[in-house]
Amino acid sequence: MDRITNTEILRYAPDMVFITESDGRIVFANDNALGVLGYSLDELRTKTVLDISPVDWRDTYRASLERVAADTQRHTFEIRLVSKSGQKIAMELHVVRLPSGMLYGSCRDITERKQHSAKLAEAYKHLTDLIETIPDPIFFKDGDGRWLIINQPAKQLFALENIAWHGKTDMELAAIQPSFRAAYEGCVKDDALAWDKGSLLVTEELITSLDGDQLTMEVLKLPTYHADGTRRGLVIIGRDISEHKRAHKRIHELAFYDPVTLLPNRRLLLDRLGQACAASAHRQSHGAIIYIDMDHFKEYIGSFGDDLLREISQRLVDMVQVGDTVACLGADAYVVIMNALSPTLSKAADASMVFAERIRAGLKQPFLIHGKQIRTTASMGISLFLGHEEIAEILLNQAQGAMALSKSAGRDIIHFYDADIQSGLEKRSKLEQELRIAIEQQQFVLYYQIQVNESHHAVGAEVLLRWQNPERGLVQPTGFIGLCEEIGLIVPIGLWVLEQACKQLREWAGDRSHKDLVLAVNVSAKQFHQSDFVHQVKRILNETQARASHLKLELTESSMLSNIDDTVSKMRELQTLGVRFSMDDFGTGHSSLHYLKRLPLDQIKIDQSFVRDVTNNTHDATIVKTIISMSEALGLNIIAEGVEEIAQRDFLYQHGCKDFQGYLFGRPVPLSEFEKSLHNNPIKTTNQA
Repeated sequence: MDRITNTEILRYAPDMVFITESDGRIVFANDNALGVLGYSLDELRTKTVLDISPVDWRDTYRASLERVAADTQRHTFEIRLVSKSGQKIAMELHVVRLPSGMLYGSCRDITERKQHSAKLAEAYKHLTDLIETIPDPIFFKDGDGRWLIINQPAKQLFALENIAWHGKTDMELAAIQPSFRAAYEGCVKDDALAWDKGSLLVTEELITSLDGDQLTMEVLKLPTYHADGTRRGLVIIGRDISEHKRAHKRIHELAFYDPVTLLPNRRLLLDRLGQACAASAHRQSHGAIIYIDMDHFKEYIGSFGDDLLREISQRLVDMVQVGDTVACLGADAYVVIMNALSPTLSKAADASMVFAERIRAGLKQPFLIHGKQIRTTASMGISLFLGHEEIAEILLNQAQGAMALSKSAGRDIIHFYDADIQSGLEKRSKLEQELRIAIEQQQFVLYYQIQVNESHHAVGAEVLLRWQNPERGLVQPTGFIGLCEEIGLIVPIGLWVLEQACKQLREWAGDRSHKDLVLAVNVSAKQFHQSDFVHQVKRILNETQARASHLKLELTESSMLSNIDDTVSKMRELQTLGVRFSMDDFGTGHSSLHYLKRLPLDQIKIDQSFVRDVTNNTHDATIVKTIISMSEALGLNIIAEGVEEIAQRDFLYQHGCKDFQGYLFGRPVPLSEFEKSLHNNPIKTTNQA
């Protein structure tokens, strides 16, 4: 079916249609309006609605214009318009403010209806023949609500052709004609309201016809009175305005929605984007616009372009969250508005990129159109916003510009408008790729930092991960561990570290000079809370034949307490094998003694942040002494990390700490250097660490 333009719909609308500026200056009038008023469109465009109104009505109209321009509600007024020939025409006006600020009004000539109503009010006893000429359902009730006169359309509407309806009340008719009740309750149930108002009452009601169709009826009710003011009767006229409503709905859709996909068009998108910016300012949270342009879409336009657009639209709608917007800008371009991503720019950028990647993957899945599989890709641009000072049109252009970069870079790519964000994401993406290669090519190495007792005898070491990157050189954990945590690579890397440590323990077990060393291995929260973590540790111990009693797993307090029951269960199961547990970074999180006493720990590690200033900061000194005292009370071994000065070591020793780790005793070094350093720190020949 050919598309119908907005202008054609408006031109041939059954009512007089006007579009004006907020001050009433006429911008558009349809053919019906021009014909009734006798003006040309050019003539009307030089006028305001006040210019074609009676002089004595203009102040009232001016006040009504201000009311309409102040809100978005639909308003109905009875007005008079003056034609070019000077004729005053009674009109019923329906008017609403559009998102653009302009006013949309439709008028219906009600002169004939008012004349009919006046005649009926004066002498309804003599109107039986007259009302049969009216195509709309019409009926009269007396002051007690009994039906006196109805025409044929009313009989058909209520299925009363073969029913003795005259003199019956509504309840009596409902009792003898079941199909009457549903139509009546939807159409004429507000008789009391008409009497209360005491004047013409106009309502719109949805009813179900005898054929099962949903009809929209415009119902007019006019009470009449005797000379002494008592009730005389009620005149009711119904008109089926279903087609009229459908035309209005179609006009609205054409104005604000894409006719193919039925998604919001550019006009409505900009309005919603403005609202999103205002909400962003209120929440102080970033939002994002994702501009999506389908690649090579022209290949499908001739055969099944519209069907494919509808399928793409549905897939996008299914992906977004409630409250977000998907719009179609015509042809093959879409826009998604994402709300409330994050107060932090980097996190908002990450969230929008994750969702854009999801869209890209979703649109790559084949579409089945007319039995044929169609594969598509999309180029995307993202623009972030925060606050109502953002201009919607500019934001949209920024996202479109970023999309154009994706097109020029080879399509099926996502670009950010912000160059810094785009550069950061590209670096992050490159680092992620390099990390995956590092796992495949085993570019990671272990360094060992010695742990000693009060006599400076080595009791073991903590294994620390390093990345030997071919281009970057030796990369410290701070340069990659955070990203590994985010993308889940920490789990396979953590298992590799554990496996290498156990292999080293097995090798040392055959060497009399190294067999008593204990290795401490850091375990991330994500790794520890894997459902198969215990199984993996058992597997590695079994495959390497390492002594479990010489393996110490270091967990942070936050990872231990995040799921206390699961933590205790796993720790106890591994302890039955001999594995030891140390709580790392103790005191830096939110420890609870209630939970702490439940944990089957072997050791508490005092965090280096407390050790650093323990000799010159009374608060740190108090915390360290408290940790030592509490650990002793719980029967736990204590080790302090980050010991760099003799004074720090002496303070810790004087207050009960017997094991130490830090630069004072040795830096993290490769295995060969670590084993050489043991000549300066002979190994303690017991298994206590």
